[in-house]
Amino acid sequence: MTISLTRSTTRSAHATSLLDGEVVEENDYGSIRRVTADSFPILRGMSIKRLVINPGAMRTPHWHANANELTYCVSGSALVSVLDTGNKFAAFTVSAGEMFHADSGSLHHIENIGTEPAEFIVTFRHERLEDFALGAAFGAMTDAVLGNTYDLDASDFAALRRDTVDRKLAGRVGDATVPDTAGYPDPHKFAVEAMTPPVVSAVGSARTARVQFWPALKDLSMYSLRVREDGMREPHWHPVTAEMGYVQSGSARMTVMDPDGTLDTWLLQRGDVYFVPRAYPHHIEVVDSPDLHFLIFFDQPTPADIGYRTSASLYSREVLAAVFNTHIDDLPEFPFTPADPLIVARRNPLDR
Repeated sequence: MTISLTRSTTRSAHATSLLDGEVVEENDYGSIRRVTADSFPILRGMSIKRLVINPGAMRTPHWHANANELTYCVSGSALVSVLDTGNKFAAFTVSAGEMFHADSGSLHHIENIGTEPAEFIVTFRHERLEDFALGAAFGAMTDAVLGNTYDLDASDFAALRRDTVDRKLAGRVGDATVPDTAGYPDPHKFAVEAMTPPVVSAVGSARTARVQFWPALKDLSMYSLRVREDGMREPHWHPVTAEMGYVQSGSARMTVMDPDGTLDTWLLQRGDVYFVPRAYPHHIEVVDSPDLHFLIFFDQPTPADIGYRTSASLYSREVLAAVFNTHIDDLPEFPFTPADPLIVARRNPLDR
C-alpha cells in the first residue's frame, strides 16, 4: 500500500495545531491559545488550551460553567487553589509531570511561583467552553449589593476597579504566598509521570491518569504515551470513548478510518492536536524522530480499547479466510494474543 503523507495543518480533518490555535489572551503575563469546535469542527465533547504563565503572573480565579477540567503541567511550578461546593478549599503546588483536576463550577486559579515560565496543557469536557471569572462576577454587582454581602458600607467598594470583562492573565502584587501545606498530597492532584507505568515494553510505555488511580476523575482521563522509533501504537479503537491527543515532542504518522471506509493519514509534529471519534480505528507510528511523547486525553474516566492483535485471536482461521476473501493457506500465522500489548515493536521499515 502506498501512503500519502500530509501535514496536519494542511488537509486533515482530524488534526490541527494548538501552537497556532486561537489566541484567547496574549500579553506580558503569558498567553492562552485554544482549539474548540469553532475552529476544529470534528471536536465533540472535548476541547483543549495551551496556557503559558510568566513568572510573577497568574491565571486569575475563574470557573467553567459547562465542563470539568484536566490539566497537565509541562514545565515550571505553580500554586493552584480550588474552592469546591460545601466550602471545601484546597491549595497545592504542581510542577512538571504533575496534573490537577477541577470540577465544573469550582473556583480555581493557577499562579506561577517559580522563576521560569510555567506551561500547561488544559483539557475540558466540552467542545465549546463557557467561563466565568471572579473579577468579572464582582463587576456584575453594585456597590450596595457587595456591601451587604460583606457587611460593609457601599462606599468601601467605590474605589474597587471592576467590570464584567474577564482579565484572564494578571500580574501578582508582591511575592507569592504559598501555604505550608501546599506540598502535601491532595485529591485534586496526580503525579502521572512519577508513577510506575502500567503499560511498559522494550519500545515504549504508557502512564495512565484514570479513575482507578485517581478517584477525583469523573468524565476525563489521560495517557502519557512514549514510543521509540522502533515501536508503534498498535491499531485499535475505543468502544466508548473519544480520543484527543497533543504532541508534546517528536513526530508521528497517524491513520484514522471513517465509517464510510475513507482513510485519513497525516503527519503530526510538536504542538499539534488530533481528535478521533469513539470507536474509529486508528494507529500511531513514529516518523523522523528518535521517539515521541503524546498527551492523550479521553472523554471517559476509564479509556478501554480493543486492539487488532486480540481481534485476530478471537476467530478461527476458517472465519478469517472468509473475512478477507483469501484462501486459508494464504493467511498469515496470526499469533494468539489474549491481551493486547498496546505498544508493539516495529520489525518492518516504514511504508510511505
